[in-house]
Amino acid sequence: MIRSSMVNPKISHRPTICYRPIQPSDLEILEQIHSDIFPIRYESEFFQNVVNGHDIVSWAAVDRGRPNSQSDELIGFVTARIVLAKDSEIADLLRSDSSKVDQTLVYILTLGVVDAYRNCGVATALIHEVIKYASSIPVCRAVYLHVISYNNPAIHLYKKMSFKCVRRLHGFYLINGQHYDSYLFVYYVNGSRSSCSPLELVTVVVSCMKTGLKSVAAKLMKNEEKMARWPKCKETRGLISTQNKRTVKTECSGCEYV
Repeated sequence: MIRSSMVNPKISHRPTICYRPIQPSDLEILEQIHSDIFPIRYESEFFQNVVNGHDIVSWAAVDRGRPNSQSDELIGFVTARIVLAKDSEIADLLRSDSSKVDQTLVYILTLGVVDAYRNCGVATALIHEVIKYASSIPVCRAVYLHVISYNNPAIHLYKKMSFKCVRRLHGFYLINGQHYDSYLFVYYVNGSRSSCSPLELVTVVVSCMKTGLKSVAAKLMKNEEKMARWPKCKETRGLISTQNKRTVKTECSGCEYV
């Protein structure tokens, strides 16, 4: 259990945030917070699986500084599931090792914090709990998740926590009849590394192209500078005797400097 105290102008007291597993008594408030902050509606089976720990691991954030009746009430949460790496949508992004067929990943399902406790480090602490959990599993390769493309605060948070954005999935979400893109973020654990995602490959190619173009441009400019120092008739002048300087001048009068 982690404890942290902070000052928040939206809260009348000094909060003391603790983290624990989600439990059956959290069901009602868990459903309410999901309904308040997510545009997607989740089935009741999902919440039952979360509070009872059926194939889902979870952490709750509570404020022990609140009045007794609320001191154990959820103010934030994160839910996640363990999946086999070979069956996941990022299997092609992982460096393959045929000798380890039981490798796993931790997929973050939902993450949320009630409005009054946002920007207090609660979401960061919850993600750290997931990373710590994933790192404790020797065969786990990474933590990954999806973020809707317009959720800039979440995108900023994951980038700040060293998650890598490896893909943009067009039309991934369907909300109220409208499609929205999703970004796929990955955080590698236990020494795992990405092979090379398509997004990273494009970035490398573009970078190499820019570097190559700059190199070619620099060489061309250098050659032009050299040519500008000498007239094109330099060799002709060297072959004509000193007595014919006037002739040389006439022959070279049409020469251009580059």
